[in-house]
Amino acid sequence: MSEQQNDFVERALDKVNTFSSPSQLKITDMRIAVVASNYDYPIIRLDTNQGVYGIGEVRDAGHKENALQFKSRLLGQNPLNIDMIFRDIRRFGNPGREGGGVSGLEIALWDLIGKVYGVPCWQFLGGKYRDKVRLYADTPAARDARPESYVERVMGRKKLGLTFIKFDIGMHLLEGIPDTRIGRPTQHEYHTGSWHNAPGTGTGVHVTDKGIARMAEVVAAVRQAVGWETSLCIDHFGHGMMTTKEVIKLGRALEPYGLAWMEDPVQWWDVAGHKEVRDAVNVPIAAGEEWYLLDGCRPFIEQRAIDIIHPDLLTSGGMAETKRIADYAERYGIPTALHFAGSPIAFMANLHTAAAIPSFVALEHHGLDLPFWESLVTGLPQNYIEDGYVSVPDKPGLGVDLNYDAIKENLRPPSGLFEETSYWDTPKLAFWQPDKRWDQ
Repeated sequence: MSEQQNDFVERALDKVNTFSSPSQLKITDMRIAVVASNYDYPIIRLDTNQGVYGIGEVRDAGHKENALQFKSRLLGQNPLNIDMIFRDIRRFGNPGREGGGVSGLEIALWDLIGKVYGVPCWQFLGGKYRDKVRLYADTPAARDARPESYVERVMGRKKLGLTFIKFDIGMHLLEGIPDTRIGRPTQHEYHTGSWHNAPGTGTGVHVTDKGIARMAEVVAAVRQAVGWETSLCIDHFGHGMMTTKEVIKLGRALEPYGLAWMEDPVQWWDVAGHKEVRDAVNVPIAAGEEWYLLDGCRPFIEQRAIDIIHPDLLTSGGMAETKRIADYAERYGIPTALHFAGSPIAFMANLHTAAAIPSFVALEHHGLDLPFWESLVTGLPQNYIEDGYVSVPDKPGLGVDLNYDAIKENLRPPSGLFEETSYWDTPKLAFWQPDKRWDQ
């Protein structure tokens, strides 16, 4: 080869991403750091033999062990074989926070793959339908039940530029207001609802017509304050605290206020209860944050028990599985909103996924009140929210990286900063492999 040809080849290679040799890539380690937050964030780092790594996180308020239990199955694997790895570990996940390990690792794998090939994660999901993703703000409940307090909280969100806002309506609104409830809840029931009771039966404490009117009064005050150009939705009135019939009565009382949805009106697994509410009221019903995998969503979608699916991709199986769920729901005329309460890492995963969903509505943001939230990563633009939207990144992978200093400042003791996890290098009893002894 002539010197001129050599020069041409070298200049061509300069344009190629040679950071990794894909066929020789192997996972060598898994490290986790738990950030203390409103809901703790177990942040994952998957290391490889070529220096490139992927980042993800277990679902908010989940446990690092939900991901670490899979370490022995991932060591030595080529992370580019993501479908094979996902099929292997998904068998051991479950609804709610128990899906957080599988889902968080799926995100870390996609981040790693994107870095290897130099493309953003949305490209692996089929490309993007939008350049900007609309956010909706979660708004914590007011300290007192006065409509004025709710108006103040929601207007604070509107001042941030948000055009889609959620706030919490529930039995707590009736505290101290006479003649709004029949009976008195125990402390346990007040905080947990009736997860242990039959679906749709409530806690045994019932809401009177005056109680329903009080909840509607708060919604009416908020709607009047924000105007009709702001989308509103409500949460936390269900979860088994109220009976199905009481939820229906409330839904009918709220019909004049143009809500985008009522969220989780009954226990999350109650398909029949969701359908009963959905068929009875003219307020859209959203649910899905506890669903795991497409199979866990099918009954709600196929029976049209809801109007909007609301999966959390840190439970539902990660980015690609959430895209599958959204595409399946679209067949039945059901759009997708995304539940989210994690760190900027999972936030970026949600952005990529939302960009690739045709029937997307809005993405939740649960970290607006956390002063350190943005600092946990590098690569998140300053003033990243503009007019209630966030731009979809074009950087490789998720588009952000770990800020070790900020993570270290906000660790949840006894968690260290991505300390060694060699205890999980060998299989445990739940993952017995026929070709290995128990003590290997």
